[in-house]
Amino acid sequence: MILIFGGTTEGRLAVKTLDEGEGRYFYSTRSDVQKVECGHGEHIYGAMDQESMVAFCRSHDIRLIVDASHPFASLLHNTIGKVAETLEVPVVRLERRYPTVDYTGIVMCGSFEEAMRLMEQEKVKCLLALTGVQTMERLKPYWTKHTTWFRILRRAESFNKALQTGFPTERLVYFDDTTANTSSMVELIKPDAIITKESGESGGFMDKIAAARKYDIKVFVVARPKLPENFIVVDGRHGLRREIEKLLPEFYQLHTGFTTGSCATAAAKAALTALMTGKILKKVYFRIPEGETMHMDIESVMLDGGNAQASVIKDAGDDPDVTNKSRIKVKISYAFHTGIRFHGGEGIGTVTLPGLGVKVGEAAINPVPRTMITNELSSLYAGGLDVTISLEGGEQLALKTFNPRVGVVGGVSIIGTSGIVRPFSHQAFINSIRREMEVAMAIDCHMVVVNSGGKSERYMKNLFPELPQQAFIHYGNAVGDTMRIAQECGVKHMAIGLMLGKAVKLAEGNMDTHSHRVTLNKEFLKMVAQESGCSEKVKLVIGKLTLARELPLLLTPDDARRFFSALLKMCHSRCAELFSGRLEAVLIADDGEILNRI
Repeated sequence: MILIFGGTTEGRLAVKTLDEGEGRYFYSTRSDVQKVECGHGEHIYGAMDQESMVAFCRSHDIRLIVDASHPFASLLHNTIGKVAETLEVPVVRLERRYPTVDYTGIVMCGSFEEAMRLMEQEKVKCLLALTGVQTMERLKPYWTKHTTWFRILRRAESFNKALQTGFPTERLVYFDDTTANTSSMVELIKPDAIITKESGESGGFMDKIAAARKYDIKVFVVARPKLPENFIVVDGRHGLRREIEKLLPEFYQLHTGFTTGSCATAAAKAALTALMTGKILKKVYFRIPEGETMHMDIESVMLDGGNAQASVIKDAGDDPDVTNKSRIKVKISYAFHTGIRFHGGEGIGTVTLPGLGVKVGEAAINPVPRTMITNELSSLYAGGLDVTISLEGGEQLALKTFNPRVGVVGGVSIIGTSGIVRPFSHQAFINSIRREMEVAMAIDCHMVVVNSGGKSERYMKNLFPELPQQAFIHYGNAVGDTMRIAQECGVKHMAIGLMLGKAVKLAEGNMDTHSHRVTLNKEFLKMVAQESGCSEKVKLVIGKLTLARELPLLLTPDDARRFFSALLKMCHSRCAELFSGRLEAVLIADDGEILNRI
């Protein structure tokens, strides 16, 4: 079991992340003001001291604690830290992200006492306090002597807390639609300064800084307290999940991994660090596109004169990725040109067709990994760099991918739009469908032919021999996603090849035809037979069916014509709900016979 301490945006994110798994958890908040729906967990209420927390963890076999509470809940942090030491259980801290801000009006303060002293020195006579109602008592020495406005949440609990401190209610402002934007509040009140906590991105920190900058006033920032040393700190959902996967492997049935783009980013940063400082890193921290900080182990780093090379072993988690466990190398060299130039080394393919976001003739290093690498390297070095990426055995691995279909030859692509490989190959497959569709449009294919797999593609190629290879795209089981992608990509003319087994599922309205999700519905097939005017014998045939592909051998020619025509019209209608272009549909028997065509 896992115990989460929440009550924040991060707490809700932790619940969402844990609900992706199979394990059980508790979500603990001080009060029941904000109810959180827990898919696989239980929301519990009430503050815990050290003794009650230890008792709870022991009685419920808690093996991991997730601290997703407010960054200024220092008493809770310290209590969790002591309990974790007593019970010898790990703690993962889901921390907020704290952006670097370049504003000269920021005054950092180590405590509320220091903040009040500095505000006295600066002669702040009118203050807007954005530190929350729980800090009202701590700031009392200041607001009893100086005009102070306090923004609080519009709820009875917060108002009663303000009353208890004796704060003048006429100087309360409420966090609602009219004052949620700090700039509008500053314009209304016209304070000399703002005081806030170092609350991070989810605490609206940037909005407060923007308001201070706009009206050229100082903002006194109380720094967040330090966390216990035994906390494992992450700043997003992917880091949280990966730590849980490592600490409690059974909690998630399938584990996440890194894209080749993330691997190349980590290796590039390790190589440049070695080139600049001579330091050999064993672990590298880097940001994925969502802004979350991740870390990756470095296999090796080598210095060779004006070059440095680092390598990582790709961990794709439980996704069936052909590049999993591959060695990815990045060589960094100083250059006289400006900026960063990318080169493909061993095992990296070359782009030969438009539509991938990379110029024809360049190395198949996709735009998102290029941006990730550029961001990390530019933060360390402002001059020109040559970056050469390699993947051992990439030329052979590429033959097992869709790369040849999208015009990437001679190796694999460095890809990854999120930096993280989710352990569900379905999404990766959907992404490949989109890439292939975009390439087909980029080379001006006048129509696209989608097929369930290699067998149906061979049959469809016989019907459309004039089309290039890039016009033929596999949809697997993802019929609905393929229709949506075609619509979004602006495809005007499409043909879909349907093997009989998938057609009977699609006709019933199942836009994902995977056998794990959909089984043969004989009652539906009997309904099709009746509505299409088939003989009564067809119902008996259907009742004895094991597989749909047996039908062509069991139906009379007249019944087959009626039944397959009705079935294909239903399939066409389902697809047309998602795709508005010209759509052809072909129903194919297992031996390649065309059973019907619209």
